[in-house]
Amino acid sequence: MPETLAHVEIPKRALFKAAEVCDLVKVQPYVLRSWEAEFPALGVTKGAGAPRVYRRVDVEQVLRIKHLLLVEGLTLAGARRKLEEVSSPVAPDEPAIDELIGRNARERLTAVKRGLRSILDLLSGSGAGEEFHLAAGPRGKASPKKATGKNGSARAPHARHKSSR
Repeated sequence: MPETLAHVEIPKRALFKAAEVCDLVKVQPYVLRSWEAEFPALGVTKGAGAPRVYRRVDVEQVLRIKHLLLVEGLTLAGARRKLEEVSSPVAPDEPAIDELIGRNARERLTAVKRGLRSILDLLSGSGAGEEFHLAAGPRGKASPKKATGKNGSARAPHARHKSSR
């Protein structure tokens, strides 16, 4: 951790006012405002005309900026580039998108879409008293089936019976 960060005790709070951040980091308010212009992610505005408040991560970021400028001697642009490099490291050898979702993802999604459309068509064209269930078809694909009783005849919709206690 940079030397500047190690010497500052940040109170255990969620939000800080600009004056509190200036006191913690030991910078003037105009300096903090100029850093906000260069680093727009610093601070949060709660509403139009409301003062900016800072989260704990913002205070830590201000400390990093101060370290980069005063200890390492970078310019504001250099500090911004360095912080961007740290926050977005080069992607490691990630598997290709095809490996993540499968090589035939488009075909599978198209098949699912067709299946959902056919279910919608069946449901929108079904009679008032008919009930449909999704039953697993071949290869685990869902297909709509009309509800039937044990002997294969059409079953009435579910009726809830009160049990006598």
